[in-house]
Amino acid sequence: ECCRRFPVHVPGLETLVKTEKFPLNSTTHLDQIKILATLSADNICYAKTMSVITMNYNYLLSQDINLRLHKHSIPNQRTIVQNDCQWKLHQIQDASNHLMSALYLLSSPPLRFDRNESKFDFRSAQEVIEMVNNIMSCLQRGRNSLIVPKKRTIEELQSSRNMQSLQPPLPNDLAVSFYIQSHKLVCAVYHMLKDSHSGQLKFDIYQAETSVPWLSEALVLFTVGLQFCQQLKDKVSVFTQYKDMNY
Repeated sequence: ECCRRFPVHVPGLETLVKTEKFPLNSTTHLDQIKILATLSADNICYAKTMSVITMNYNYLLSQDINLRLHKHSIPNQRTIVQNDCQWKLHQIQDASNHLMSALYLLSSPPLRFDRNESKFDFRSAQEVIEMVNNIMSCLQRGRNSLIVPKKRTIEELQSSRNMQSLQPPLPNDLAVSFYIQSHKLVCAVYHMLKDSHSGQLKFDIYQAETSVPWLSEALVLFTVGLQFCQQLKDKVSVFTQYKDMNY
C-alpha cells in the first residue's frame, strides 16, 4: 500500500502517483515569498518564486518563485524552475529505494515461499527474527529520509545541480533549497550579507511551506509497517525459548 504512493514499479500494483500543484505559504513574513510548485514523482517540474508548486512526487516539475527581500540590493526577485530541467527531491527517491529494498528482502534467499501451501518455509525462529530486523531497518531508513532532511552548506546549495535549473539564475548572494520535512514540502531562501557592525558574513533565512497529504499517508504506512514487524518479532521471540523451534 505504501508503494502505491511512491514512484516505484511493483507488478500488479496500481500506482497513486500523479502530478499535483501546491501553493507554498510564507512562514516568515506575509508575501515575502510566493511559490507555486508542480510536484511530479520526485521532481519539481515547474516553480516560479510567487507561491504555487506542482508536485509529481519525485520532482518539482515547475515552480514560479517571487521574492521580496528588503535588505537585498535588488528587492524583488523572480525566477522559475524550467520544465526541461526539473528540481530533484532526493529524499523521496531515497525513501522509495529503501521501501523497495524491504520488498526485495521478502523474495530473496534464504527466504523460501511454498506456493503449494501459500506460506514461507523457515528453518528456525532466529531466521525469522533476522529477516524481520532487516526489513525494519529498511523501513526505518525510508521513514527517516522523509523526516530528517540532509544538512547542506550554502556553498553546496549554490553549486548544486538543482540551483542550475533556475532561470534566470539568482544573484550569487542568494541560495534556494526545497526539501521534505515530515508531511511538508518546504522552500528555504538564504540571503548572504555582511554584518554592519562586525563585518562578518551572515545570512537571513526566509521560508515557505505547504502540507502534502500523500506524504502524511506514507509516513503513517511506514509506521504501521514498523509496528507490525515489531509485533511479529515479539511473537516469534516467544518460540526461541523452546529448543526445538530453533532447528
